[in-house]
Amino acid sequence: MAAAIGLARRGLGGVWPNPAVGCILVRRDQESGWGGRVIGRGWTQLGGRPHAETEALVRAGGAAAGATAYVTLEPCDHHGTTPPCSEALIAVGIRRVVIAHKDPDPRVSGAGIARLRAANIDVAVGVGAEAAREVNSGFLSRIQRGRPVFTWKTATTLDARIATMSGNSKWITGETARAHTHRLRAEHDAIMIGSETALRDRPELTCRLPGRLSASPVRIICDGRLRLDLGSPLVTTATDVPTWVITGTDVDGARVAALTAVGVTVIQLRRDTHGIDLVEIAAELGRRGLTRVLVEGGGQLAGALLAARLVDRIEWFRSAKVFGGDGLAAAAAFGVRTPDGAPAFRQVSSRSVGADMLDTYVPVDIVD
Repeated sequence: MAAAIGLARRGLGGVWPNPAVGCILVRRDQESGWGGRVIGRGWTQLGGRPHAETEALVRAGGAAAGATAYVTLEPCDHHGTTPPCSEALIAVGIRRVVIAHKDPDPRVSGAGIARLRAANIDVAVGVGAEAAREVNSGFLSRIQRGRPVFTWKTATTLDARIATMSGNSKWITGETARAHTHRLRAEHDAIMIGSETALRDRPELTCRLPGRLSASPVRIICDGRLRLDLGSPLVTTATDVPTWVITGTDVDGARVAALTAVGVTVIQLRRDTHGIDLVEIAAELGRRGLTRVLVEGGGQLAGALLAARLVDRIEWFRSAKVFGGDGLAAAAAFGVRTPDGAPAFRQVSSRSVGADMLDTYVPVDIVD
């Protein structure tokens, strides 16, 4: 199952709105009488099809009969562009299916397991469940909460500054950390920034790792007043890399038309005096099928997401530099009055990335 989970990770960032699933088929070694050998491996392909089980069965060929399938998510049981994976496993004569966890999608939700058992296939559920859920946390969030998971990625000094007093931020961290950021981009469905970052830094927000140039995710710009100009690199490359601009319903229609004409998807949501509700933005992204969003914006967007309790993971790169109090903070003020009222996180890992450190955090319950 651990190997199947590793295969599932290969699909991250490229299979939404589907889950990233891994499958390994194993046959008992008849000659030695113990252990087994892998006869097929599969993972969800780009675009979400074919599914992992189908890929593994194709690779196994006629050897699949009597084998055991290790699958990181309950096999699907509904007809789409292809038949259900549960039926495919039954048809080739799989003897046993080991599943990490049940699929909460209402179209499946135990039906795949029931079909397999009805066909007299031995089914075990719960092996490697925690690790498998972590891989598919975005898919599970979209199904169960109606929104993707948000990973806040930030690169700061030791005193949590993302730029100097003059606004200069290139470069706080080294090449190794920046390469790791591109890997994070490749593993997410979308990158989200605010309008200030888009206007000030004029980023491209693409994945530039060798061999992964085609893995650039959807680029999302939260731009309530629609200030993004037609000369922005994000706009001029919109036909090459999907680019979504989230703005208000009250903006200039001519600007919406101009951006749409050059390939930008303009999403208009209601805006009040405080801007567009981030909870509504999250729900809209979920409706559009996104499961994993990497937030690379500045302090304003980070602060707003933290205030809305929308940060599901933090990837914090730290360099051994100090900019001081007149540097730009990683998160803008968002009204925390007492320590107990602040968003709280626990560290799940810490490691060196070149000359810098990378700390990963996930939320914990707030203590009242």
